[in-house]
Amino acid sequence: MTSPHYPHLLAPLNLGFTQLRNRCIMGSMHTGLEDRFYNYPKLAAYFKERARGGVGLIVTGGISPNRRGWLLPFGGTMNSLVDIWNHRKVTEAVHEEGGKILMQILHSGRYGYQPFVVSASSKKSPISMFTPKALSESGIESTIKDYVRCARLAQKAGYDGIEIMGSEGYLLNQFLCVRTNQRQDRWGGSIENRMRLPVEIVRRVRAAVGANFIIMYRHSILDLVEGGNSWDEVITVAQALEVAGVTILNTGIGWHEARVPTIVTSVPRAAFASVAGRLKKAVNIPVVASNRINMPDQAEAIIAHGDADMVSMARPFLADPAFVLKAANGRADEINTCIACNQACLDHTFANKRASCLVNPRAAFETELKYVKTNKRQRIAVVGAGPAGLSAATVAAECGHDVTLFESSEKIGGQFNIAMQIPGKEEFAETMRYFKRRLEITGVKVKLGQRVSRDELLKQNFDHIILATGIAPRTPRIEGVEHAKVLSYIDVLLHKKAVGKRVAIIGAGGIGFDVAEYLLHDPSTSLPVSLAHWFAEWGVDPQAVQNGGLIAPVVATPFRQIYLLQRKTSKLGADLGKTSGWVHRATLQRNKVEMLAGVEYQRIDDKGLHISINGEARLLEVDNVILCAGQDPLTELMPDQQGENGPRFHKIGGAALASELDAKRAIREGAVLAASL
Repeated sequence: MTSPHYPHLLAPLNLGFTQLRNRCIMGSMHTGLEDRFYNYPKLAAYFKERARGGVGLIVTGGISPNRRGWLLPFGGTMNSLVDIWNHRKVTEAVHEEGGKILMQILHSGRYGYQPFVVSASSKKSPISMFTPKALSESGIESTIKDYVRCARLAQKAGYDGIEIMGSEGYLLNQFLCVRTNQRQDRWGGSIENRMRLPVEIVRRVRAAVGANFIIMYRHSILDLVEGGNSWDEVITVAQALEVAGVTILNTGIGWHEARVPTIVTSVPRAAFASVAGRLKKAVNIPVVASNRINMPDQAEAIIAHGDADMVSMARPFLADPAFVLKAANGRADEINTCIACNQACLDHTFANKRASCLVNPRAAFETELKYVKTNKRQRIAVVGAGPAGLSAATVAAECGHDVTLFESSEKIGGQFNIAMQIPGKEEFAETMRYFKRRLEITGVKVKLGQRVSRDELLKQNFDHIILATGIAPRTPRIEGVEHAKVLSYIDVLLHKKAVGKRVAIIGAGGIGFDVAEYLLHDPSTSLPVSLAHWFAEWGVDPQAVQNGGLIAPVVATPFRQIYLLQRKTSKLGADLGKTSGWVHRATLQRNKVEMLAGVEYQRIDDKGLHISINGEARLLEVDNVILCAGQDPLTELMPDQQGENGPRFHKIGGAALASELDAKRAIREGAVLAASL
């Protein structure tokens, strides 16, 4: 693919026996479709769309080489000739679009959600329920043979190569690090012994598949756990893998059990690219940079700077399968950018649900959610330009309908305009940039600053009226709630009202946590924070001198004294996302936010907020009380019943359900409704 745009990123890469059309890799992203044979036609359609979008190399979700390596019971496995038939649907679909695809071989080790797990040693993971059995000498030999068989079967199925998963804390990573490898035999002890398993697997796989087959190895270059490898050990392993026959070295950052975030939206873009750059200097095969790279200008800079030969972007290709084509055609402003929220991808994966994407609900649903041009053009009104309304309006227009979007404020975005005020959520602005461009491209008529009534809508002869009017913050019944020191979260985040140094936040859902994080930052500090500041805050040593790249975090003095309160007696933040909630809780704990559950609110007065916990009265002497106590739907435009001859009314997003703001549900509801009209 030749293009004057992004010349380094879009340049072909010659591997000797084959050539990749550009330097973009769609990294492995487990969707759940891999785990059931009847879902392979859907998986093929999913990969086909991304190959059509121009990506140079695709990597499947993890496929186990044997049953002990299952991520979950009866997970995706390649260990018999019968498995080839399903996988050929995938490889043929990708090759029809001129793409290349690798099958990732992933043995979960002690991370498996099944009782037959094995590892280097019998040491339980803190994030799974089963204690692994330590592999015996014969068990190790059997595992090596299973990898070889799996690779041969992948070759027969038409894959262009394999990726061997050796990072993120899975089995091969477990053998590599003293954290999990406490063996006294030839598979443990020195780094030369600990790396014996991955090196032997690569050596034997190469001998079995021949020279003209890609072997990419996902190498953990920064473990970010106690007992992780030093940089010298990382390089020793990488160089041995190169000699054993690896074609490309992909890079992995952090174990799943690490207490340092590596991919959530608060991680600075391309935070770990320089670490990949150090690896590149130590080997003679192509090196891949990964983690929090989500736009082509950033990927171009990494390759141009010499930090990597290729760039892996997994979630960005969930968000936009046409990422590469848009970049090549000078249309980067049309890319639907991954905002690293994890809500529909990784959170689904770890809950054993089908993965998708918050900003692109078609991801992994390509055969079910189709945007088809209509033969019956209808006039559609969408009221409210938040995520739900924007999704409905643009999909309806893409399907060929005549769409008018009404928004009472002077700009689109709704609750996203609030979310992007939170430190670490600056990426949400990218979604607004994308939707603004989509409105232009699809020809939606946008009416900003217009609050419309039901009568006004009825007079305009619309066929459908979609209410995406959102929510209003709920005011709890507390004595003194009208006091001058009481503010709503909208007052704080959107209207920027002054907030004192001592604050009580009522409500510990997602909005309560967001407000707490917002108030932790000194408003005079520029955001987003620098990469050096972020490394210091989380205790990351990118040089990885020792101990997996961990150092003592810098303890900052909190800018405010904050209390985060909830009526429920459950753990605060229990309903936050599985892969990101712990990051929010850790941030608040590090900044000494006092989190209180089981709170009864007595009254608010000049002294502060009077509460009781387990019958014990307490006064929080605060300057401000901020309400984050839920929201109510705005549905005044909805008729009591649908008329027989008039337009059809629909509710989506917060207008349909306001119990907890959910952009994932809102965007999906808008798209599904619009596609059905």
